Amino acid sequence: MKKINFVVAGLLAVSASHLLAQTAAPEAAPTPDWTITGNMALSSDYRTRGISQTDKMPALSGGFDVAHSSGFYVGNWNSNVDSDYYTGASLELDFWTGFRGTLGDTGLGYDIGAFYYYYPGSARNGNPGIDNKEIYVGTSYGPVSARVYIPIGDFFSAQRNFGGKSADGSFYVDVSGAYDLANVGAPGFGLIGHFGYQKLKGAAKLSDESSGGKYQSDYVDWKLGANYTFSNGYVVTLAYIDTDIKIRAYEGGRMISGATGVLSLSKTF
Repeated sequence: MKKINFVVAGLLAVSASHLLAQTAAPEAAPTPDWTITGNMALSSDYRTRGISQTDKMPALSGGFDVAHSSGFYVGNWNSNVDSDYYTGASLELDFWTGFRGTLGDTGLGYDIGAFYYYYPGSARNGNPGIDNKEIYVGTSYGPVSARVYIPIGDFFSAQRNFGGKSADGSFYVDVSGAYDLANVGAPGFGLIGHFGYQKLKGAAKLSDESSGGKYQSDYVDWKLGANYTFSNGYVVTLAYIDTDIKIRAYEGGRMISGATGVLSLSKTF
């Protein structure tokens, strides 16, 4: 076949495609009932509820989420932790399941679920081990969300490890927000904020060095930060984190609840 025939054939194919596009628009792909997403992150420190879990050292973390169109979801997340803080465990495994949705056309979201923290190896050398079970209830509106976490049983195994009164009645309140700066002409940039309140009971109370080692029944933590999302999906975040309590991971260890900046690089896929 001569070269001119290739050209004519190509023009005919383009014309036919254009005609079909005018007469029969392609159908939109149906929304799948199930979605699966994964995530990975490298951080300069792993802080939860304002307290370092890695003795102020870097953390590598990752997990996945499985969600159904009905609102049901399950997930897992894992990170390295300080083995001295967790009686021999160097890994934290988190598992959760719940149900979320929106109340009609109000834009008000709801979220109900259960959370399980597990620290494999924390029962070494005669230690009783560490884990934690919580239920949570949350709500959201626009960029702002709030959750209340209520432990089921021994809060982070405090009574089992340290004795004393039951930690039943402890709870944590998390209020968080995010704002996309693309709304003000800065695409890719965003702001994040968080305020938390931890109520502690019985054996879960923490020794506060700022008050001469007095055991505190509550504390607050907060976070302010900014992030940037690259075109390839990677997100870099810089956040300032602080609490109103001063505690050490263990006697002679570092202060793990003071003000700090945390830098992280993450991606969801």
